[in-house]
Amino acid sequence: MSNIVLHSRSGADSKLYLEVPVDRPDTEFEVEVAVRPKTPEGKGWPPGYFDLFGSIDDETLIVHPAITVSIPD
Repeated sequence: MSNIVLHSRSGADSKLYLEVPVDRPDTEFEVEVAVRPKTPEGKGWPPGYFDLFGSIDDETLIVHPAITVSIPD
């Protein structure tokens, strides 16, 4: 079994037509299809973005305490 990822655009008729390349002519296949909208480029977080959260392991990093600011009336 192999996984194939295809990117395609639906037509004006709201239908998506797929052509899936296979390496065996005249063979019966079982096909599973998952359809989800593609995330627009430049939007959302890239894969693995949050894997770096909390990963700074450097004793020279200084986290200063939060400053409390009072606003006069």
